[in-house]
Amino acid sequence: MRIVVLRALNLGDFLTGVPAYRALRRAYPRAEIVLAAPRALEPLRELAGNALDRIADASALQPLASDLHDADLGVNLHGAGPQSHRVLLAARAHTLLAFRHAGVPESADGPTHDADEHEVARWCRLLAHAGIDADARDLDLAVPPALVPRRIRGATLVHPGAASEARRWPVERWIEVARAEQRLGRTVIVTGGRDEVDRARRVADGAGVPRTHVYAGRTSLRELAALVAAAGRVVCGDTGVAHLATAFRRPSVVLFGPIAPAAWGPPPRPYHRVLWNGTTGDPHADRVDPGLLAIDPGRVIAALDALGA
Repeated sequence: MRIVVLRALNLGDFLTGVPAYRALRRAYPRAEIVLAAPRALEPLRELAGNALDRIADASALQPLASDLHDADLGVNLHGAGPQSHRVLLAARAHTLLAFRHAGVPESADGPTHDADEHEVARWCRLLAHAGIDADARDLDLAVPPALVPRRIRGATLVHPGAASEARRWPVERWIEVARAEQRLGRTVIVTGGRDEVDRARRVADGAGVPRTHVYAGRTSLRELAALVAAAGRVVCGDTGVAHLATAFRRPSVVLFGPIAPAAWGPPPRPYHRVLWNGTTGDPHADRVDPGLLAIDPGRVIAALDALGA
């Protein structure tokens, strides 16, 4: 049996899908389970145990490669449809497991989509509708085998970037947080993607963090995961690094702005802190969300301090 799971999205999306991948493996232990997603996520597949056999490179809402056609079961963990449903149907999945959408008759047996549901719970409920038990708490990953220098183990990991300007807390505020952590005697490292190097360096330079401790743009996904796993605490916005902190059970402070933490926040654990002003907005806007701006550095510093030593 071959199962193709569509979730051609990003880091955080992959991580919130882990309980669903594992549920499918328990339900179909002998099946080949292939995730249609960006190939760059392959290092995380290995950390999720045997849940997935491989990742087949795929882009959002684009046709699937021919080797993914004619799957016995197509599972849509990408969206509510209809476009994502049709990607799997165009690949001739024999059976479709997806949320019900009026424009796709093949989805008529699926459950109703709930736009306010937490992203992890959403996909677990989809599988439960098909009689597949999924545990939304099953989010942990294995610690990657990459070596982390001893001098930065237990450091405060500051990740000032995010996918859109709406979710990017101002640089000068990140500087205040990094300075405060250093005043308390904590080592600080700054991470980011290849397109976030300048932002990370501005934070580091403003806070007096050595350039050797700026890892933005010079880590693979596996190495970034290793840095998060080795951190003493993580402070970031609503982005994939927050989900890595969840996966490795690292104490974290996560700043939410245009999206409510009820939809994407960490599970209720004592070592995760969520800061949110209680408002929502456009997560793709080209300016910082007003709700995110309402979170001042003092609140972030206090939340980090409340995590303990």
